Amino acid sequence: VQLQASGGGLVQAGNSLRLSCVVNERPFYGHGMGWFRQAPGKEREFVAAIRWSGPATYYADSVKGRFTISRDNAKNTVYLQMNGLKPEDTAVYYCALRYTRCSSHAVSYNLFGQGTQVTVSS
Repeated sequence: VQLQASGGGLVQAGNSLRLSCVVNERPFYGHGMGWFRQAPGKEREFVAAIRWSGPATYYADSVKGRFTISRDNAKNTVYLQMNGLKPEDTAVYYCALRYTRCSSHAVSYNLFGQGTQVTVSS
């Protein structure tokens, strides 16, 4: 299984970006997908998560109300819509697959994609 993240870029504060993560194999509905980010000199941190089935979504407090995670099962794709971006959102964003329900703990995920850079200028 491979994860391919895309959609990063350089934007001004207040603008939006949408990240995509394509899974090259059809995932099982019980699997969880997460977005994490890592800024220079900082640890990888949880951003959002969703399962391939059901309506539940999970967010870090720092992004609640600004970011939205969603999925398209037909396309094996998970999205992260990021609105109201702030300079502190600058990081490399990674999507991750967990072979069970969602978690906010990066170490519990089984597979990470290669990451996409998001840079927010003030």
